[in-house]
This record gives sequence, C-alpha cells and structure tokens, in this order.
Amino acid sequence: MNLALRALRLLLALATAAGLAVDAYVHADFAPSFDPVGRGGLTEGELFRAEAAAAALAALLLLLFFRHRFAWLVAFLVAGAGVAAVLVYTHVDVGALGPIPDMYDPTWYTEKTVSAIAEGAAAVTAGIGLCLAVLLHRRSRAAEAAGDAADSGGAGSAGGADQAAY
Repeated sequence: MNLALRALRLLLALATAAGLAVDAYVHADFAPSFDPVGRGGLTEGELFRAEAAAAALAALLLLLFFRHRFAWLVAFLVAGAGVAAVLVYTHVDVGALGPIPDMYDPTWYTEKTVSAIAEGAAAVTAGIGLCLAVLLHRRSRAAEAAGDAADSGGAGSAGGADQAAY
C-alpha cells in the first residue's frame, strides 16, 4: 500500500477517535445531572454512561486496530447511533420505550451541539475509513489470488484458470 493511503487511514483514525473522545467526555460529564430522569427503568444518566463507555471503547479499538474493518465498523456504528439518537430525541417526542426513559429535549445548548458535531464528524470519518478498509482488503485479496494463479501455472494454463474460478 502506498504512503498516501497509509497516511489517509491514520488521519481518518485519529479524526474519528477524537470525535468519539469528545462524545465520551460530554456524555460522562453530563451523566450525573441526568440520573433522576427515568424512574422505574434505566435512567438517562445510565444511558449517558453507556454511550460514554461505548464511545471510549470504540475510540480505543480504532486506535489500536485501525487496519481492521471490524474496528472501523464499530466506530461507525457507535458514532452513527449517537448522532441519530441526539437528532431524534431533539426533534421527535418519542416518549418512553420500555425501560428507556422519555429523553425528548428540544433545546440545543453548547455541550449538546459540540457532542452532536463530534458524533457526526466521527460517523463521516468512520464511514470513509470503513469504505477504505473494505477496498484495501478487497485489493489485497485480489493481489493474493493473482499471485496464487501465477504460482499455479499462470492464468493462461488450464490449471490456473481452474484455480482462479475458486
């Protein structure tokens, strides 16, 4: 893989991890103030702590394993779910869903805005990183298949054609 793609993948991983870190910080910081919301089931504070933990874990996973598609997928899902949740619960009064409390909050304040922007940016960069990881994986598999076909007699021979079909 050339140097430009390596640099791009690393920059995407750092940008995604930074967005997830902001998400984790804001949710962990706000969790205690939302503990009273949601009596009888989960509290909003507990959900905020779960989001903070998921975002922190996804950021760490991506920083350690940014060459793997799975790490990108986890980062994309966590960031995408976070931005989707904040947008839905800002614009739609969903109400309580089973043990999940009513989290409708139509107001935008600085921390909520910062978190939504960070989650959105992380979702976009993770999506690009995931696409890049999938393309690079396919490219390496194709190169391996071409190398295997060449090792088994070349693409022009009957043995190479049979090998390429599998």
